[in-house]
Amino acid sequence: MRRPKALLVFIFFFISYHTQAGIIRGKVTNDKKEALPFASVFIKGTTNGTTTNSAGQFHLDVPSGTYTLVCQYMGYKKEEKQVTVTAADQEINFILVPLSLQIREVVVKSGGEDPAYAIIRQAIKKRSFYLDQVKEYTCNDYIKGIFKMRDMPNSFLGKKIDKDDIDDMGLDSNKRGVLFLSESVTKVAVKRPDDVKIEVLSARQSGGGFGFSFPAFIDFYENNVTAMISQFNKRGFISPIAENALFYYKYRLEGVFQDDGKTVNKIKVIPRRKYEPLFSGYIFITDDDWRIHSLDMMVTQEYQLEIMDTLHITQIHVPVNADVWRTKDQVINITIKQFGFDVVGSFVNVYSNYNVTPNFQKKYFDRTIMRYDTAFDRKQLAYWDSVRPVPLEPEEVSDFHKKDSIARDRKDSAQSAWRLDTLRARQKPINPLKLLYSMGGVEHKYYFKRDTGIYYHTLEIKSLLTQLEYNTVEGISINLEPQLTLDLPKKQELRIIPRVRYGFSNTHLNAYTYLAWEKDAKLAGRYGQNTWTVGGGKRISQFNRDNPIAPIANIFYTLLFKDNYMKLYENWFGELRFRRRFESSATITAGISYEDRIPVENTTDYSFRKDSSKHFLPNHPYELAAIPFNRNQALVLNLSFSFQPGQRFIELPDRKVAIGSKYPVFRVGYSKGIPDIAGSDANFDKWNFEIRDNVNLKLFGEFQYRFGAGGFLNSQHVDIPDFQHFNGNQTFYNIKYLNSFQLAPYYRYSNTASLYGTANVEHHFNGLLTNKIPLFNRLKWNLVAGSNAFYVNRDNNYVEVFAGLENILKVIRVDVIAGYQSKDDTRIGVRVGFGGLFGGLVRPQQDE
Repeated sequence: MRRPKALLVFIFFFISYHTQAGIIRGKVTNDKKEALPFASVFIKGTTNGTTTNSAGQFHLDVPSGTYTLVCQYMGYKKEEKQVTVTAADQEINFILVPLSLQIREVVVKSGGEDPAYAIIRQAIKKRSFYLDQVKEYTCNDYIKGIFKMRDMPNSFLGKKIDKDDIDDMGLDSNKRGVLFLSESVTKVAVKRPDDVKIEVLSARQSGGGFGFSFPAFIDFYENNVTAMISQFNKRGFISPIAENALFYYKYRLEGVFQDDGKTVNKIKVIPRRKYEPLFSGYIFITDDDWRIHSLDMMVTQEYQLEIMDTLHITQIHVPVNADVWRTKDQVINITIKQFGFDVVGSFVNVYSNYNVTPNFQKKYFDRTIMRYDTAFDRKQLAYWDSVRPVPLEPEEVSDFHKKDSIARDRKDSAQSAWRLDTLRARQKPINPLKLLYSMGGVEHKYYFKRDTGIYYHTLEIKSLLTQLEYNTVEGISINLEPQLTLDLPKKQELRIIPRVRYGFSNTHLNAYTYLAWEKDAKLAGRYGQNTWTVGGGKRISQFNRDNPIAPIANIFYTLLFKDNYMKLYENWFGELRFRRRFESSATITAGISYEDRIPVENTTDYSFRKDSSKHFLPNHPYELAAIPFNRNQALVLNLSFSFQPGQRFIELPDRKVAIGSKYPVFRVGYSKGIPDIAGSDANFDKWNFEIRDNVNLKLFGEFQYRFGAGGFLNSQHVDIPDFQHFNGNQTFYNIKYLNSFQLAPYYRYSNTASLYGTANVEHHFNGLLTNKIPLFNRLKWNLVAGSNAFYVNRDNNYVEVFAGLENILKVIRVDVIAGYQSKDDTRIGVRVGFGGLFGGLVRPQQDE
């Protein structure tokens, strides 16, 4: 009975002995003893290998045996060395010599084309074959990403960057150092055209975090190349071997060389025109089979790159088998010089262990495209030293050690107490002058300690002068708008939001408070977020709950033009609302509100404009003058549900995070006016439905739409605040776009009809067309065009078309609109708002 066990032990030791791994270390230099960064070193006949760091150093873990080690670097002759690996470490250095390029004996007649064009045409013909040659595959990918600060300004957006901020970023006294550093090991599975699954086996970020673990798939066999993320250029970039590449590029054959019996052509890629999404650099194409051997490509801001100044991509492709080549190494280098910041970064991807016949089981691919192993962040340093194919540089070793030590210290009880005292000492007292006037208002953090670390409560107060408003009902009103956010145990948060408002002309004091309790909570075993909101008090509200008139625009028009567009009523109210956001990003909201509504009138007619021929209009919307608004009570139940089918996820050890879908977002809502409870007069049933999406058409721009429908199933008693209102706009300023009608009056089309429909569409050309217009192409001003419309009946409908420019100073958008209104003359107007690269970050969200 003991012999089988003994035999297993013997087999185990036999296998262990014959699979001992040795470490090969070395350095790659050229014949001038200059280090060659990011050179590829791998075992011949496989994709198992490594990449040198920026100092040309490498190390490679290899099982015992005899191998041929290959060293390859773009522009240099490949070198091979035979090595016998034992348990002992050994050093092998490579000295590469520049390629001796030969120029083919091709006669180019006067007016003829460079021989590179014939090669590129052959590569274009084979492009689709190589794109679809491998339908599915798996591989391993090691990713190392780093961003380093080289310089920064003393202040940003009017706020001084002090020493504490610099220390928190991990920079030295010269404002230099590593901002971000991470490394990860992933297993990648791909099935064309769209299926991807990534298993993050291990990852770490200096100081703690998830790091950057998503492989950068940059495929130059695609017609349209997505370099890193689409935000850098939503149109993508045209591949040098795209189907229509000859229209965009010029080519020059620099020479040929031999590599493993293959003739490789070095071709210089030259953009024909600036301000198109194009690469420049070199592409190496093999003869006869016309595949990519390697490439060295760059994009700059002159070629529609955004945010970054330069994006430099190098790739080396190697054989996986006799017929298939895949990317072995990919290095992305980035430079950013914006607003006084000078940042450089790089992302190294080392691919290995390709399997091009994985034979995935059915349902292997699901909606989870990235999954973190439960122990992804618990690997010891010995593990990283054994799997890391790219040696860390001294600066990187120091950054990991320093920031990881700080993170451990912060978790330590004694160090946490010291850290708590430090944070409290650094907290500046509230400045009364900032409380009076500051664009950012006042923020104060109250630090405290729990067993799990240091936390803080936050007090925010908007400055009083920035919250001054003026309207014809209240005159000048002053608003006190603080918010206290309490960080509670077990991932809970409580927000206390009081509001106090006083109108100096009508002498009315309005005050109310909201409490919002937010908690991460499981439902049927799945994580989500629950938010309970309760509020009550007395407030002043616009008749249209979407608040179509911004206070600043109303002040401007009221004081300068005697146009009091904002129409108001006061109400005592109480409200209870529950919101559940699911893992899938689907959201369900249920709430009930009660309002005791009080009509108010104009109490002042002050304006800078002294023209006696023009008078302020009554506070009651003049378009609804035939509909009375007397004091009334309304108890209203509100329900809504929104979801996006086909949602994809990143699965963390404790939850899933939704990251989007190729399908649109759907939303349905229902409101019920409940009569005869607490004196409620409301008696109606109202529904609405909408669908919206952003569709990236790459070179042709981005198409956005929002279609809606709704109406009243029952309208026995509907007061003006409960009408269906369309978001009109009679000011120069607009920020709602897909949820507004830029020239429509605010209340002319309000109704209680049984059915209505809306359509908002706009196309963002993202540089298409304007990149051919002088000055516009240099400034990167982009064309946008579209139309907004609604239909209630033949007497109540509206259509407008518009065209404009966006990305002005990266944030501004200007539209010219023609509005066609039922029973009215055509109107022409101009609207200014936020749009472009950062415009969406400035304007408020319109999804809810």
